[in-house]
Amino acid sequence: MRRLRRIKILATLGPASSDLAMIRRLFEAGADLFRINMSHTPHDKMRELVATIRNVESSYGRPIGILVDLQGPKLRLGSFAEGSVQLQNGQTFTLDSDKAPGDTTRVHLPHPEILAALRPGHALLLDDGKVRLIAEETSKEHAVTRVVVGGKMSDRKGVSLPDTDLPVSAMTSKDRADLEAALVTGIDWIALSFVQRADDVIEAKKMIRGRAAVMAKIEKPQAIDRLADIIEASDALMVARGDLGVELPLERVPSLQKQMTRMARRAGKPVVIATQMLESMIQSPVPTRAEVSDVATAVYEGADAIMLSAESAAGKFPVEAVSTMNRIGEEVERDPIYRSVLTAQRPAPESTAGDAIADAARQIAETLDLPALICWTSSGSTAVRVARERPKPPIVAITPNITAGRRLAVVWGVHCVVAEDARDQDDMVGRAGQIAFRDGFVRAGQRVIIVAGVPLGIPGTTNMVRIASVGPEGDAIM
Repeated sequence: MRRLRRIKILATLGPASSDLAMIRRLFEAGADLFRINMSHTPHDKMRELVATIRNVESSYGRPIGILVDLQGPKLRLGSFAEGSVQLQNGQTFTLDSDKAPGDTTRVHLPHPEILAALRPGHALLLDDGKVRLIAEETSKEHAVTRVVVGGKMSDRKGVSLPDTDLPVSAMTSKDRADLEAALVTGIDWIALSFVQRADDVIEAKKMIRGRAAVMAKIEKPQAIDRLADIIEASDALMVARGDLGVELPLERVPSLQKQMTRMARRAGKPVVIATQMLESMIQSPVPTRAEVSDVATAVYEGADAIMLSAESAAGKFPVEAVSTMNRIGEEVERDPIYRSVLTAQRPAPESTAGDAIADAARQIAETLDLPALICWTSSGSTAVRVARERPKPPIVAITPNITAGRRLAVVWGVHCVVAEDARDQDDMVGRAGQIAFRDGFVRAGQRVIIVAGVPLGIPGTTNMVRIASVGPEGDAIM
């Protein structure tokens, strides 16, 4: 199951893709890891999906990552006496703490934290931005607003606050229960929704205690202002363009996507581009040309992974959506311009032994035109460091740790193999050649470069580079 592309594909599971046969087909079509959205998935179904993915994983012998996406705080209006109202431009509309059903003049807002934090001039976006209000008078009991963009408003519609920094955690009681249930199953990644600050990530990590890696979803304007701190606290980043495009002007989203991709790469953290990438394929077997261009742009930018949401979870053509994404990735990466773009964006190595080794290994591999760059890694950190360099040859990561292998499923260019740890350096070099030979990365007589940390088995000690020739039986000889 060697992929012919470097970028990874993250496919969301749902009603259209929850049985063994379909998950197997999605993996064969190109999905490298799977997302379980806890906004729509009860615990029993989540456990069933995890077991099914592990079944597919064992049958193919290749690590498959599982990401559980927490719902996060959902801010919603109360209900209306008649089910809905029509708000007119320029009218006054009040949000208050009164639980009585609403009308054309007011409605209950069951979130005292919003009323406490709102200030005059702050915007409120209702129903994914379809209706826009501006706060004029605020108190802890009510907020008097002016309707700037009117429209129909019905029960329990969502509220977004692009100008308001809410003093609330990114995790609700539901998220905590979902998180504990997911960690028991042994999932690999947790996606944290509506992150506003680095403390949100730190809070989640205290609960997780190393049992999964944390991916911060960037979908709030407040997170943009604190992006460097959030990236530092996180293990990976997701550019969640859907909610980001509700709370910010749409025209800002493409430039922010580029900025976040480059910042994450400089920090050596995987970055996933998400939302509406092939949206039309929910109903159509082929995407629009604009969607193909959008996916291709993410590939050219050097993102680690691209994500399908409803396309694979609830659409009519989940396998076709994954297959289309796979073909786009392969085609872009064949383009000579692709390498020049990645090279132009390459960050300077940090002044650490690991980064210096990774940068040197990439230069050697490209200078000698080697067919593979092989990493022995216990925690996965060596492979992540090498992937940050976006080397021309494929990265083969060998690890004795299945957990590390599954987490590497989201990392650019990494083909991961779980194998028994090396006994010594000779065994490490010899088996590196055998594994790369077996999986079709090298032929007898070719040379490979091997990166590792010694002493073996100690995480975070990337300090060794070897060039070795591959013998007729596939074993490498220094």
